[in-house]
Amino acid sequence: MKPELLLHICCAPCSTYVVDLLKKDYNVSGYFYNPNIYPREEYKKRESEMRRYAYMIALELFCSEYDDERWFQITKGLENLPEGGKRCSICYKIRLENTAKYAKQHGYEFIATTLSVSPHKNADEINRAGIEISKQQNIKWFAGDFKKKGRFEKSIQMSKSANLYRQSYCGCIFSLEETKKRKT
Repeated sequence: MKPELLLHICCAPCSTYVVDLLKKDYNVSGYFYNPNIYPREEYKKRESEMRRYAYMIALELFCSEYDDERWFQITKGLENLPEGGKRCSICYKIRLENTAKYAKQHGYEFIATTLSVSPHKNADEINRAGIEISKQQNIKWFAGDFKKKGRFEKSIQMSKSANLYRQSYCGCIFSLEETKKRKT
């Protein structure tokens, strides 16, 4: 019997290849918790797209409430930091903590996240946070760098094949502003 794994999912496109890969060895359920996503309309769009994709692939999916106020509270004072800095580290942790707590309450043996499929995310930092949080919750962490071995490119192909909405920025207001600046 395969172990139960709760996969934190940041968005539908990032979930594609990761879910396929993990389903080989685990009973995978998805968990959508992303209080960083801005604005609310974007959050709803990403959540809806993840629900649609989960239905397409028969993935059990749980969605947490949108909690942007908490995210803004814990990142207060970090607004001017560049993408990939301390604000992002805190953002990884809040999402993984919430995932681990949900997993513990619902009897999952493992947790993992799709975050490391992005070439813009530091997999070592994500895995350090995951290890720390999983120890606190007494749950196992599946460490991965899902962008390696062409997996990011494969996720792009799979999301295009599934006709998934692909956002142009990570999710928070600060990544949105940085994306706008790069385009001008």
